[in-house]
Amino acid sequence: MCESCGLGRFPRRDVLQMAGLAGVSAMVNTLVARASQDSSAVAQEVVLPPIEKKPPRIWAVFLYPPADVVLAGKMEDSWAPHQWFTWPGNQFEPEAQQAKFTGVIQKMASDLGIDLVIHPEALYQKAKVDEFIAQARAAELDAVLVINFWNTLSWAAARIATEAAPTAIVYHSLGSNHQLPPESLRKAEGLYYIHSMENFAEIERGLRAVRAKKMLAQSRVLRVSGAVKELTESQEPSLGTAIVAIPAAEFNDLFDSISPTPQLQEEAAAFRRMASKVVDVSEEAMVDAIRAHHAVQHIMRRYGADAITIQCLMLKHRKPCYSFAWHNGQLVPCGCENDINATLTLMLGRWLLDKGGFQHNPEFDTSENLYFGAHCTCAWKLHGPQGPSQEFFVRPFFHQLPKTPALDVQWSPGEPVLLTKYLTGRNTLMCYRGKVISSPTCPPTGGCATRVLVELEGVADVCEAYAGPHPVLFCGDRGDARCFKAFAKMYRFTLLGNA
Repeated sequence: MCESCGLGRFPRRDVLQMAGLAGVSAMVNTLVARASQDSSAVAQEVVLPPIEKKPPRIWAVFLYPPADVVLAGKMEDSWAPHQWFTWPGNQFEPEAQQAKFTGVIQKMASDLGIDLVIHPEALYQKAKVDEFIAQARAAELDAVLVINFWNTLSWAAARIATEAAPTAIVYHSLGSNHQLPPESLRKAEGLYYIHSMENFAEIERGLRAVRAKKMLAQSRVLRVSGAVKELTESQEPSLGTAIVAIPAAEFNDLFDSISPTPQLQEEAAAFRRMASKVVDVSEEAMVDAIRAHHAVQHIMRRYGADAITIQCLMLKHRKPCYSFAWHNGQLVPCGCENDINATLTLMLGRWLLDKGGFQHNPEFDTSENLYFGAHCTCAWKLHGPQGPSQEFFVRPFFHQLPKTPALDVQWSPGEPVLLTKYLTGRNTLMCYRGKVISSPTCPPTGGCATRVLVELEGVADVCEAYAGPHPVLFCGDRGDARCFKAFAKMYRFTLLGNA
């Protein structure tokens, strides 16, 4: 099976973990493994090996002077002759705060799979700041994390943040500044400035942004298209993601070579049992969905792909709707209709949020000012592989024969969501906060198999949220939205929306 990532430090994801359906899940795990073995005769030659995944490298440094330096009048600021403890004052205990922050941040970085090294001593002298910057540059880091506990050291925070690495997270503890936060940090591009009270969650959002950029730059998207005649390779310029395009005929031939064995038929039966209801979909169509699922996995392995998008509408009985829903739930991004923007958005959400998203086509209830999304490949695992499962029905793909199975996933009313889209070539990222109203039935609404109605927060005209076809809806709250904000700030993207 495809792994959600190739980095050993990340947790291995189980094949399926259905809340309330443990028995069925175990059966599916067994069937998938057996089916994969049985289909090993399918050509498995590797055309491109997977891209090696290296963890993001970050150095962290604390800024403050020891108390004895201040009392000796040796702090390098204008208050030195007075032995003056500027904000945060002489009762802040920065050494104890450093110990606390060190423990939390080290655990956080380890959980995220980040190689983080904390500088052993706090900096407060210009010469030491110069030395740290030189060493960091030589180390070719992905980012630096600066934790400033001293009012008059904002200059050092700004220098390290802008000179030591390509980007930075600057945490300035509340009460460690006097009057307005410095504009050299607050309004700076290319770094994430946090001026807050012991806000570890916000630091984690910055770390997640660094991880996302690093992993996307070490990932490969496979595009399967009928318009492509031979293998072509390119790169997404802003993210550094490798893109490989191949002819749809190769996927079709691979699908056709996978026989509907008894094992695949058992897997299709288990899939049917997971659905709350199956409407007008034949047993043969369910088996074809499983054949497409294995074809997706085989073609991704063949090209060492971390994500895939297929020009799928005209594949007839070969459409991978089930496979894409399964894979997105397992944090393997799969985009419909050969849409690279949607696929990159799914990849961003995978690394920023550890969640799969719902690529969809948008519609707008202009009377009630509500947003409507509909499509055929919604994951039923919307909160990550370890999270709960949404109830779903199986019904035919809406737009053409044959009646291939598509998922009608039921979204939870009141669930906070994020409407997102990455726009390649424009250095633009969209993120709107909202909440689920309902999953309307069809009829009275049309569209496609999964339908969800959303209220966007504080948006006077819902149509203003339109950024073209195939945005992605993620389950996520205001904090999750700030992950997208951190990413946009640190990597100089224009951020649209209400995040």
